[in-house]
Amino acid sequence: MSHHTGSLLDHNDPAPFEVLNENGKGHSLFVCDHASREIPKSLGTLGLPEEERKRHIGWDIGARKVTEILVDRFDCPAVLGGYSRLVIDCNRQLWDPTGMPEIADQTVVPGNRNVSPIERMKRIREIFLPYHWAIEERIANFHAHKIVPALLAIHSFTPVFQGYERPWEIGILWDQDDRIPVPLLSKLREQNPDLTIGDNEPYSGQHMADYTIDHHGEAAGLPCVSIEIRQDLIDTDAGCEKWAKILGDAFADILADPNLYKIRRD
Repeated sequence: MSHHTGSLLDHNDPAPFEVLNENGKGHSLFVCDHASREIPKSLGTLGLPEEERKRHIGWDIGARKVTEILVDRFDCPAVLGGYSRLVIDCNRQLWDPTGMPEIADQTVVPGNRNVSPIERMKRIREIFLPYHWAIEERIANFHAHKIVPALLAIHSFTPVFQGYERPWEIGILWDQDDRIPVPLLSKLREQNPDLTIGDNEPYSGQHMADYTIDHHGEAAGLPCVSIEIRQDLIDTDAGCEKWAKILGDAFADILADPNLYKIRRD
């Protein structure tokens, strides 16, 4: 049992990350920070009933399936997070209190109350760091083959947040690097004139809560973007297929351009 070994995870627990299509020929890396709602057995249910753990507070509904379809279409590898964002949010800075939230969208998370420094370090060491090392390893593998990869993060967002109905179906989040987001916004609008497409909505890519892209993409000069799709549109397989096609069609020419794959140092 985990309490004997002093570790958070034991051999019955899932891995902290999953790599899809490791030897894909495409020059992009997909990442899905919130692909899973698993909780380590040693943490029980974090004190939450299943219906709470299945909500968006536990994971990004639909994001994993959309990522899988895009991975197949573009023959790229992907790294998926193995645990619920309630255990530790792999898309947050380690000092950010929302990384192990005591309250998530008005739901109290009992298992995150009074987490000791030792327990906190276990979550960082056994889940957060291995996930980010897996991303680093994939990027290093591209570089070893003289490829500068594009980094594409797939997320989903709630239709209503704090009483506000969000009008966007999809949002494109970005900060300094405009190489993917600007043409992507243009393609999405051109190909889907009836959609409401967010440019740094419902979140901003300039916000601190976009750690994965900031750390592995922006800081390294890689072309990168975060995608947010509204959850009620991708909570079925059919919805995921529809939206992976919309996104894939918009990505097609952008990712086919060999000039994209360069380090940018501003």
